[in-house]
Amino acid sequence: MASGTPPAAPPKHTNRLAEERSPYLLQHAHNPVDWYAWGQEAFDRAKNEDKPIFLSVGYSTCHWCHVMERESFEDDEIGRMLSENFVCIKVDREERPDVDKVYMTFVQATSGGGGWPMSVWLTPDLRPFIGGTYFPPRDSGRRPGLKTVIKRIMEQWRTNRSTLESSGERVMEALKKGASVAANPREDPPPAPDVAYRCFQQLAQSYEEEYGGFRDAPKFPTPVNLMFLMSYWAQNRSTTEGAEALQMALHTLRRMALGGIHDHVAQGFHRYSTDSSWHVPHFEKMLYDQAQLAVAYITAFQVLGEQFFADVARDILLYVSRDLSDKSGGFYSAEDADSVPTSGGTEKLEGAFCVWTASEVRELLPEVVEGATRGASLADIFMHHYGVKEQGNVDADQDPHGELQGQNVLIVRYSVELTAAHFGVSVAKLNELLASARAKMADVRKTRPRPHLDTKMLASWNGLMLSGYARVGAALGDEALLQRATCAARFLKEHLWDAERQTMLRSCYRGDQMEVEQTSTPISGFLDDYTFVACGLLDLYEATLQTEWLRWAEELQLRQDALFWDALGGGYYCSEPSDATMLLKLKQDQDGAEPSANSVSAFNLLRLSHYTGRQEWVQRSRHLLAAFSDRLTRVPIALPDMVRALMAQHDTLKQIVICGQRDAPDTASLLATVHSLYLPHKVLMLADGDSQDFLYQRLPLLSSLSVRPDGAATAHVCQDFTCALPLSDPQELRRLLVEPSESPPL
Repeated sequence: MASGTPPAAPPKHTNRLAEERSPYLLQHAHNPVDWYAWGQEAFDRAKNEDKPIFLSVGYSTCHWCHVMERESFEDDEIGRMLSENFVCIKVDREERPDVDKVYMTFVQATSGGGGWPMSVWLTPDLRPFIGGTYFPPRDSGRRPGLKTVIKRIMEQWRTNRSTLESSGERVMEALKKGASVAANPREDPPPAPDVAYRCFQQLAQSYEEEYGGFRDAPKFPTPVNLMFLMSYWAQNRSTTEGAEALQMALHTLRRMALGGIHDHVAQGFHRYSTDSSWHVPHFEKMLYDQAQLAVAYITAFQVLGEQFFADVARDILLYVSRDLSDKSGGFYSAEDADSVPTSGGTEKLEGAFCVWTASEVRELLPEVVEGATRGASLADIFMHHYGVKEQGNVDADQDPHGELQGQNVLIVRYSVELTAAHFGVSVAKLNELLASARAKMADVRKTRPRPHLDTKMLASWNGLMLSGYARVGAALGDEALLQRATCAARFLKEHLWDAERQTMLRSCYRGDQMEVEQTSTPISGFLDDYTFVACGLLDLYEATLQTEWLRWAEELQLRQDALFWDALGGGYYCSEPSDATMLLKLKQDQDGAEPSANSVSAFNLLRLSHYTGRQEWVQRSRHLLAAFSDRLTRVPIALPDMVRALMAQHDTLKQIVICGQRDAPDTASLLATVHSLYLPHKVLMLADGDSQDFLYQRLPLLSSLSVRPDGAATAHVCQDFTCALPLSDPQELRRLLVEPSESPPL
């Protein structure tokens, strides 16, 4: 504490949430609301007192959640009204996606929209009867304020309770029927070529040609769409549709990387763009976006070989390593959009940490650049290249609250060739100048008040990030990235896997002393926790060829099957179907900001069947895909990641077996060839002659494959374990893997 600084006054209010670990729940620990966390204590009180429940759901980096807390939940009068009339429950949607999904389904069905904060009123037995999202504290135009809503609900609860309950019950019954996803066990999945072509067509119809991306603003990165398009190209290289699919993906990735959604000073990607040109973002940064975008950019590099895409992938991982990494090896969830501006004041503003005034840039970069035309300064060059304007470069339409007036969001306006020519310097010199300027600005950013960091560590998102490090590290042959991936896997096993109960845990937390903490009653993992971690482990095996990760992936899949599989209808439930507090048994049928866990599972099952010899997992994958047949056939654009799995099921995965000594240069050369290519329908394995190894125990064929008599490493490319002649030349292997060889469009 600084000398002379008075001690902070104790908070006026403290509620039960002070005992929680979720950063979002802790943000509400000093509200004048008698909050409970989701759990039996709250349910029992509601039943004992026959009171309705007020359920409020959000997450710690949610802008409008902050607004509603500040306006309503910190208001003494509203706090008293809520506490006296309801049992109030606060839920972090990232901790409890099961609760969020059930009640968001209700809100979307009854209001036509959804979002966070989500506000729902429930009966004491947890059945919703009224729901919405953000409510202002008092009436505003046609929008009723929270005080008005509370009064109306209490009046209806006293005088018309049976009608409220029965209308809510009718909605829930309809949702139960509508949420059914099932197939006969003998039913086949829909034909993959037809579904994939329809998915491509639907994406092409929604594609925005000038700046890339899909549909108008707000514009989201949607890595699931981009990965589908690159997979579609890989299977249709010789067709105009394949070329068009690849062009859509590469153009979108390029424009995003040049846009303001990409943080040019401190790396990483913001949540989404408020405009169609990727310029003005919603500034929060989410771990799951970084993870999926790192994979998308490294895939573009594998396809095209252009260093630009590899640099963006590295850039993302630099941000995650620096700002979202815990010393334990885990990854934090998110950085907030809002922060306190350096200009003074205590009220947080969106983007304050990230934006610049022209005067700040001029003051920071005043030096004249030797040899530049017209005596240009470094600031002149930087401002030209990144679109910095004296009056700010954010249109009023993109700044409804006036938080960005006079500010600039950096966006690349010209190629380095054009900017270099404009100022009469070489491209190499320009790149040096821009890198120097960005480094100076990054140093200034470090002195600004940082946005809130959500230090919750989720198994599912850590699994996605594990894939990111493993796949980028393998493609670039970067040992440091692979070591970071291995560190993440060890973190997951140590802190989020209960080996005794064979249970994945949902989350853990950074404590006050920077140690990893757990809640008093840890939250058991959901489907996506098992699925995304298993996928990450499979990617880590292919990157490091350490079979301990295959063993654990198999273990997770077996446990996932036991907990979530619907043996009758096929597919996996999002949460354990035995949980009586979950009124809807949902199977997520949309690949959105994150892929559906069922989509990823369909692919995991195929990959694992090739590593373990468990043919029943091939059939399970088919049954899963058949369960989603209606959705895949009618609107495959809703499930692009599942369409990728359907394509893999149709084509059958190639097995690429490298026979050789693990650390030998010729083995490494063959492996590097495989990692340099985008091969969406392959499994890679190393056969090093160790008969006690996991793979040799599971796959008898490996014993028949061997290195050449002279000891040189060989590559065997197999289909259903029928193998082509072994190869030892990396170039011959490359030709075999990419036939027919086509040059991708730029």
